[in-house]
Amino acid sequence: MSDQTAREGEQLSYTNAQASQEAVRLGRAYHSQAEVNIIVDSCADFAPEVVRALGVQTVSFPFVMGKEEHLDDFWQSISPHDFYERMRAGEVATTSAITPGHYLEVFEEAAKKGTPTIYLGFTRGLSSSIDAARTAADMVCESHPGFELYVVDNLCPSAAAELLAIEAVRLAGRGLTAKELVEWAEEARYYIQGYFTLDSFDALARGGRIPPAAATVGGKLDIKPELSYDLNGALTLRGMCRGRKKALRAIIADFKANHLTEEDMGGVPMPVGIVSADAEKDAQWLGDQLRKEPGCADMPIIYSSVSPVIGAHVGPGMVACVFWSKDRRENLSFTDRLARKVRNK
Repeated sequence: MSDQTAREGEQLSYTNAQASQEAVRLGRAYHSQAEVNIIVDSCADFAPEVVRALGVQTVSFPFVMGKEEHLDDFWQSISPHDFYERMRAGEVATTSAITPGHYLEVFEEAAKKGTPTIYLGFTRGLSSSIDAARTAADMVCESHPGFELYVVDNLCPSAAAELLAIEAVRLAGRGLTAKELVEWAEEARYYIQGYFTLDSFDALARGGRIPPAAATVGGKLDIKPELSYDLNGALTLRGMCRGRKKALRAIIADFKANHLTEEDMGGVPMPVGIVSADAEKDAQWLGDQLRKEPGCADMPIIYSSVSPVIGAHVGPGMVACVFWSKDRRENLSFTDRLARKVRNK
């Protein structure tokens, strides 16, 4: 390991150590209340030390690699580098939704304890698992009358969901009831934004999201996409950039245009998440550039790795920035606003 790589690793550990200390404080307050049980899943791409410190219950998504099924266990069984090196070598990872039966086990156990429970689940824009969770929740509520159980589509994939969960734990620790927390989450999820870029289109092509020919042309021209997600949590293409650095700078530009400052948040420093698929050097560079923006020098940044389940679809080299933002609904076009108005009638 080079001295530069070691220094980068030390910086990442130091930053996440600070985030973990705050998570410990939030986790203690949350558990001392014991009035709400929060369940999350592995597709929130938590930094392992942060999810452990929060102490929330987790549901692991499955994936298949090397003809064997594995559970996404927050990198306990395999390191991010080893996983993505296998993808670079040509191995394909496949994923599947969580079954209603598995959710039934999780929710039944929660019902036995009786604490009002909220599941902040991986968005339906990218997985049908949330439907399975709702089916299981209906069954549990029918067999346990009076038990409060809520399933919330987080509408924000990857580490954007981590930010939502961290703040949910904070508010639970302050005494919000389960019903109040659900109302908060269903509004707050529109105030978290994320932008990311990929090193290649190969994984998207294998997953049928773009034609293979488009992936080939993109690779030859060194075209890197900038992507985000829409109000339903589905992926959207923001633009195309010639080269990696331009794509990363496009993410910075969108952060500058949309992030909420500490002043906007009433003096509370809200964390930013930077997540990468075995691309720590670019992740660190992105974090360093964000800290150069006005008012961002002391901004908390949580670095994490893209989980195997999401990584199977984006491939090695993804880098993303997620943060508390202006209301994403305000960026709707006129026709989209009209469609939402009609749908809500």
